[in-house]
Amino acid sequence: MSVLSIVVPVYYNEDNLIPLYNDLYEKVLTKLDKEDDYEIVMVDDGSQDNSWNVMSDLAKKDNKIHCIRLSRNFGEHAANLCGFSNSIGDCAVLKAADLQEPSEIILEMFESWKKGNNVVLAVRKDREEGFSQKLFSNTYYWLVRKLALKNMPKTGFDRYLLDRKVIKALELLDEKNSSLQLQILWCGFKTDCIYYVRKQREIGKSKWTLAKKVKLVVDSLVSFSFAPIKFITFIGFASFVLSCIWGIKVLIDKFTGKIAVAGYTSLAILILAFSGLILLTLGILGEYIWRSMDASRNRPVYIVEEEDLNRKK
Repeated sequence: MSVLSIVVPVYYNEDNLIPLYNDLYEKVLTKLDKEDDYEIVMVDDGSQDNSWNVMSDLAKKDNKIHCIRLSRNFGEHAANLCGFSNSIGDCAVLKAADLQEPSEIILEMFESWKKGNNVVLAVRKDREEGFSQKLFSNTYYWLVRKLALKNMPKTGFDRYLLDRKVIKALELLDEKNSSLQLQILWCGFKTDCIYYVRKQREIGKSKWTLAKKVKLVVDSLVSFSFAPIKFITFIGFASFVLSCIWGIKVLIDKFTGKIAVAGYTSLAILILAFSGLILLTLGILGEYIWRSMDASRNRPVYIVEEEDLNRKK
């Protein structure tokens, strides 16, 4: 018998949870083979709405639902890792609470895992969302493929199924300010892809803000790429070459009798340009140094405040 864990991170999803459970029950839970079993692990990532109460009510109706409440909002990476770490299945699949991915793909991913794949990625073939969402997504995954991990699917992925051995590997990494998707790709393991079309969100409003998107880009590139450091080296070398060329030109003009243009405008531009480059350099180095300091403090990735009593430990 195989046990499938379905991990659901929850953040301001009070209106989605009941339709989500009904959808999972109809399209997944009742379709599992008789010899297979399931559990649903819901992780409330510090929601300030009624999400926890709705989760708890669902757990009372279905004793295979395990609810976890974090002490505050730790972010998507921490909530997902918490769900996987607290799952007990032979494999675990990540399911969004916004109902934008068809639940049926969970069965396809589960079958792929049974064939021996340790990682099964739900890759977006297309998406019904607006232009801005597509632009950011495509740009982000392009950057990841070019600068960090070449095995990132072209259209990216948000949902995935992991074998228990992969979950244990992710727990060993113990990284904060990172991307769980990129950690999965970095680990390797035998991988398969299932393709689907991402739907337009119908219930609720996304909490995926611009600030969170920017943080994801920075975390991904700093954690899995040396490109920012290489960029600093390139800028420094290019600045040195340009200054040498400019110095040679000034000497030639002096000896040939040409009159240089006087004034403070060019000097001010140079000072502003190089000051900006210095600050940019310090900022990039600061990202690496801050992450090293954050890791050295050995703070937990997440803190659990409350759990339901469905699961006996």
